Amino acid sequence: MRILQLGKFYPIRGGVEKVMWDLTRGLSARGVDCDMLCASLPSSGVDAKDAALEQPDGTIRFNDHGSVFRMKALTKKAATMLSPGMIAWLRRHKADYDIVHVHHPDPMAAVALRMSGFGGKVVLHWHSDIVSQKFLLTLYRPLQNWLIRRADVIVGTTPAYIQSSPWLKDVQHKCKVVPIGIMPIVPDPAGASAIRERFPGKTILFSLGRLVPYKGYPVLIRAMKYLPAQYQLVIGGSGPLRGELEEIIERERLQGRVCLEGYLSEEAIPAYYSACDVFVLSSTMKTEAFGIVQIEAMSCGKPVVATTIPGSGVPWVNEDGVSGRNVTPGNPEEMAAAIQDVMSRYETFSEGARSRFSRLFNEENMIQSILKLYEALV
Repeated sequence: MRILQLGKFYPIRGGVEKVMWDLTRGLSARGVDCDMLCASLPSSGVDAKDAALEQPDGTIRFNDHGSVFRMKALTKKAATMLSPGMIAWLRRHKADYDIVHVHHPDPMAAVALRMSGFGGKVVLHWHSDIVSQKFLLTLYRPLQNWLIRRADVIVGTTPAYIQSSPWLKDVQHKCKVVPIGIMPIVPDPAGASAIRERFPGKTILFSLGRLVPYKGYPVLIRAMKYLPAQYQLVIGGSGPLRGELEEIIERERLQGRVCLEGYLSEEAIPAYYSACDVFVLSSTMKTEAFGIVQIEAMSCGKPVVATTIPGSGVPWVNEDGVSGRNVTPGNPEEMAAAIQDVMSRYETFSEGARSRFSRLFNEENMIQSILKLYEALV
């Protein structure tokens, strides 16, 4: 059985790429032949943590059973790489694979699959609908419809998202749910102590993500007005809304109570999860389809306050009353009340978060579930 994970980018920054990477690494470590094909901009090098795996030709090689092939991209527009090299590579190597596992949304991956002439089985991993890029969707719709028809199996990350997607309503019979799974975050006690020393005696709220509109950070910042002074908000991430968020902090007189930490490296993030008391996901749009940061926090036993985004899998991932609380998107006062409720029953929510992670969202479960899907196809 020979598998190709197809789509998205390197370096690994978003959730879709991380799922591809983890499947390739995890399956190949189990002796299953599994490679990954993606695109990289010429300016993108190899992350330091992957340097030892890089081969002279630029391939990243996990072991004898798995490699990551990075094709040069001409440009990146609307979160999509333009990489003719992916088409050419897949045309040359299509006979090497029994199954192509294509990750959506990624128009370049769909084009490469369509033009390659690949005749084997296709698994379509439906991470999310195309929500924000309306013009792109108009152009991409015929190819997306072909991809849905071409797929032998469609994988969704939550039952809520599969059931709500208008594009999948007529193909429910070939849809399967496989929640995203990760390795637990490894605690960083020393790093956590350093962070807590900055905020002595505070209840630390942590959020992590790009500073972009759908993340709902203005709502989260305004929620601080309804919380006692003992609460401290720390937001990790960079993005185009930083200036606007700084203005909100100043206008609401929340300087000192809200800290924008900027981009956090992969090495730095465990310290923040270890230091915080509650993780908050304030996203307001269905663009947030799953929220991997929620399960990262759960793996550390940290309760989550998230939002009931219509049609999204976010509130399914964070089970209300078990691993945390879910609130109406865009409501800062309700968010503040939920945070206080979580703190009033902290041990119960902390144990609920850790238990839900272990039961549903560990990497082993994801890999074994995907492997069973593959075995049923070949």
